[in-house]
Order: sequence, then structure tokens, then C-alpha cells
Amino acid sequence: MSPDGIRNIVGIIGNIITLGLFLSPVPTFLKIWKMKAVEDFSPIPYLATLLNCGLWVFYGMPFVHPNSILIVTINGVGVVLESLYIIMFFIYGTKKLRLKMVMILLAEVVFMVIVILVVMLSTPSFGIRTKIVGTLCIVFGTIMYGSPLSVMGLVIRTKSVEYMPFYLSLASCLNGIDWTIYGFIHFDIFVVLPNGLGALLGLTQLVLYACYYKSTPKKTGEPRGELELPTTAPTTR
Repeated sequence: MSPDGIRNIVGIIGNIITLGLFLSPVPTFLKIWKMKAVEDFSPIPYLATLLNCGLWVFYGMPFVHPNSILIVTINGVGVVLESLYIIMFFIYGTKKLRLKMVMILLAEVVFMVIVILVVMLSTPSFGIRTKIVGTLCIVFGTIMYGSPLSVMGLVIRTKSVEYMPFYLSLASCLNGIDWTIYGFIHFDIFVVLPNGLGALLGLTQLVLYACYYKSTPKKTGEPRGELELPTTAPTTR
């Protein structure tokens, strides 16, 4: 099989894993829908993931980085899903929370417009466009994948994995590995760097889970916390 064929297969697998990560908050939003209130859940991870996905969609456009359709498709799905999650916060959030979200969304829209205008009007070559948008994707993708660090610190302090779901950590690790491989086949540093970091952080979460699983108090009922992961995607995820 040709490198292009292998790359497409790896990318399709990555799309499936990333979709699973994008859908992981669904139980949270079912809970919000049943309670008709967002309670202490924060919209920030979803707002941040929305911007991250938007940047990756732009990165994968034919006039920025050709032959990146799999990056565009999964992050386009991410934009739609994150938008739906954010709408739920608007429906069930407080007036103060809605105002805060509007301000953040406006800032994100302004930022995206500036990026698009600067890239399209001042950079005539694919190479320069790829470097500018790719660098932004690395920055925001790294922030996305770095978000579980606080949860990992909590696990170490409490010697409990109550707040770090195993399957989400496993999916995050596999997602990072898959997209890192994808980026290596036709070497793309802007895909490799953030997803390589994501794979490393995901593996670290799994190691912590193995270390502290036995010391975690066994409790009945639903877990009190959740690990919110952006899916970058690729970090794309």
C-alpha cells in the first residue's frame, strides 16, 4: 500500500477516535438538560475547543495546506458539536454567564477574522500560510492537550483517580498517537508537535491511573467530577 493510502487509513481512524472525544461531554449535557441548569459546569473548555477546531479547519483548507481533507472534516464536525454544547449553556445558563460567553465568542470571531484576513491578504504562498496558521494551531492545540494537567495534579495530591475517567484518558492517548503517526507519514510538524504532546500526556494519565487506582476510595453513584478534554483535533485531533 502506498504512503498516501496508509495515511488516509490512519486519518480515518483518527477521525473516529476524535469524534468519540468530541461526543464525550454528551452525558454531561444530558444531565444539564434534565436539571434545566448548568450548575457548576464551565463553558470555557467548549469555547476554547470551538476556536481550536476553527483554526484547524482553516489550516486544512486547500488554499492554506492542500490535501488535508481529513483534518477539515473532523474539525468541522467539532465546530458543529461544540456550538451545540455552547447553545446549551446559553439556554440553561444565568444572564451573567451568557454575557460572559457572548464577550468570549465575539473575541474569538474577531480573532479568526483577523487571522484569515492577514493570512489571505499578506501571504501569497502556501508555505507561509501553512507556517502562520500551523503555528497558531500548535499554540492552541498545546493549550488544549495541556488542560488535564490540573486534574493530574489533583490525582497525585489526593492519590485518587476519581476525577480522571479511564476511557477518556485512553481515548486521548490513542488520539494523540494516531494523529502523530498521521503527521509523520508526510511529515507535518504542525500536526506532529501538539499531538505528540497529547500522546505523552495521555500516556502519563494512564500511568497515574495504574498507580492510584487501588488507592481510590470505592464510591457508589455517579462520579462527582469530570475530565473535560478538548479534542483538538486533530488536535487535530
